[in-house]
Amino acid sequence: MAGKLMTQREVNGLYELTENAQKNLEESQYYNEDLAPTKLNERTWTTYNIAALWVGMSVCIPTYMMASGLMAAGLSWWQAILNICLGNLIVLIPMQLNSHAGTKYGIPYPVFARLAFGIKGSHIASIARAVIAAGWFGIQCWIGGGALNGVISVISPAWGAWSGGIWVSFFVFWALNVWIAYKGEEAIKFMESWGAPILGILSFGLMAWALMSVKASGKGVVDILNMPATYEAGRFWPIFLGGLTANIAFWSTLALNIPDFSRYAKSQKDQFRGQLLGLPTTMAAFSFVGVFVTGATGVIFGEFLWDPVAVIAKIGSPFAATLGAVGIAVATLTTNIAANVVAPANGISNLNPRKISYRMGAIITGIAGVAIMPWKLLSSAGAYIFGWLGTYGIFMGPLAGIYIADYYIYRNKVIDLEGLFNGEESRYWYGNGFNIQAIYAWILAITLPILGKLIPSMSFFAENGWIIGFLIALIAYPAMMKKDSSSLVDENEEKTMTEKVNA
Repeated sequence: MAGKLMTQREVNGLYELTENAQKNLEESQYYNEDLAPTKLNERTWTTYNIAALWVGMSVCIPTYMMASGLMAAGLSWWQAILNICLGNLIVLIPMQLNSHAGTKYGIPYPVFARLAFGIKGSHIASIARAVIAAGWFGIQCWIGGGALNGVISVISPAWGAWSGGIWVSFFVFWALNVWIAYKGEEAIKFMESWGAPILGILSFGLMAWALMSVKASGKGVVDILNMPATYEAGRFWPIFLGGLTANIAFWSTLALNIPDFSRYAKSQKDQFRGQLLGLPTTMAAFSFVGVFVTGATGVIFGEFLWDPVAVIAKIGSPFAATLGAVGIAVATLTTNIAANVVAPANGISNLNPRKISYRMGAIITGIAGVAIMPWKLLSSAGAYIFGWLGTYGIFMGPLAGIYIADYYIYRNKVIDLEGLFNGEESRYWYGNGFNIQAIYAWILAITLPILGKLIPSMSFFAENGWIIGFLIALIAYPAMMKKDSSSLVDENEEKTMTEKVNA
């Protein structure tokens, strides 16, 4: 009889809902199959699958443009690489920490956000993440559409002269992204596993072209690597720190919704090793491809071309342009669908789980990606790095701090899994479904960085917005929650609700 009262089952440190709990939640307005915790037999992603996911997401044109954009902003190649490596090592820390809950309890990001923000309050955090992901989705579709338009223009000059060509290419590529995303997480897993080796070939191909072209012009690798920094006197630190914030912001979105993927990991060891092997190494390697090829364009063409689509157009060979466009399309697809559709689709589904599915959320994300007008976000290196990346990082850093403080410091990694899907009777309901303390902590943490955007004398806080916001939230949230223990699960409760299974 006691077993029927148990709501969660634990096997080797991993939790799932009991059959009885699942039946009890079927009528809950805060539960559907897409948001439900993954069952233990659904957690099939190995170290390779997770590493391949990160290779697929990291080898993308925005990574290339980040490295080459920093050079265009004035940094030397090694300063740009150092900036990227440092930023990714920093963001890997909250990413690994937030992955733990996804793997342990099988919950996606919107449900994870319910812990700190409340059942309804999670909409604030998940939709903030979704808006940014939709912006990224549009950016990636614009890049992929540009590559498609470029190769068609090389083959057919008449197409290239037609102003509408870029728009047709954009919407064709957009439709392809939405269609694959609509197919679901298994299609994503398949695509990432096969896309990783293709993207490695693309990287080597770009490097080979750059090397051969530089040698053909009578120069060599030394001429590329010896290209000096071009920043003005006194401008190094503003550019470097702004770039660092942008690099942290680059994956700060995934540092929040990483439970969307870690929930499919076979074990904590698999998710940890997969991310450690996949993210920082791939970002550093492909960033070097970006700075090397950008440096080569400076030698070959007399100007830095930070957009690889423009580089392909300059090559002029239909065969090379076709191969390059295919590579860019694969790179864009593998990143875009995994990084920029899963989170907003789940977040939108979380608004009304009974009526909105993941698939409907994927379609809405696609529409929002167009509405954000990505062509404006990519108008220049400055608009991309210091405008887009630098601004949204201010809002993401505090969320990462709140989640880590909540899960590790406040509730010591102990969760009432069924309670995350209940309504007013849930311990995570707080006040009217919102945890006002989490909202206050978020507002407090973004205040200084936002002021830094508005007041020149406080620009330091904007240039380091992600880190500053993260640290303020990490300290402020547990301090604000110190007197509230209503949502905590004590040791006796945990024993009562959990069925322990030896395997």
